Amino acid sequence: MVNDTTRLLGLDGLVADRVELHPDGSPVVYLSTGDEQARCCPQCGLRAVRVKQWTTTRPRDLPMAGRMARLRWRKRRWHCDQPGCPRKSFTEQVAQVPARARITVRLRQAAGAAVADANRTIVQTARDLGMSWPIVAAAFTAHVGKVLPAEPEPVTVLGIDEVRRGKPRWSFDEVTASWTTLVDRWH
Repeated sequence: MVNDTTRLLGLDGLVADRVELHPDGSPVVYLSTGDEQARCCPQCGLRAVRVKQWTTTRPRDLPMAGRMARLRWRKRRWHCDQPGCPRKSFTEQVAQVPARARITVRLRQAAGAAVADANRTIVQTARDLGMSWPIVAAAFTAHVGKVLPAEPEPVTVLGIDEVRRGKPRWSFDEVTASWTTLVDRWH
């Protein structure tokens, strides 16, 4: 069942069953799995037929209409009945929300792009998207890893910038009644 809310959400493989409002005014979107490929074992590829249990996850996603949406994905844990498969059970996953992910792929990509392309700090991005500093830093590293070359050009000249080695030596000038530097490794 694909409805207008599902199209508006834009998470392929997930279906919006209903939307409620949280007391703080943010939308709570209840999701279910709409992709039949999510039933296939990630190890052996066999389509599962027995449900082990139901579980609800709460992946975080990009803000919708300026408000953070609260996603509630009720998904199934399946038994893998393939005799030689080492994986006995698995949960459903889709491309935008991999197994054991707490944030969507597009939220992670948006966080990395905000730091790299929008000249925002990691702390600003983490605060605005409701993420932790290490997650945004890892998203930034992944983002620039795709953009920057694998090996930078060799350094020909290395200068110091706002770095001082050693202590300066001062002398008192009696004529001007002020202190001046005699030796400073900064210069």
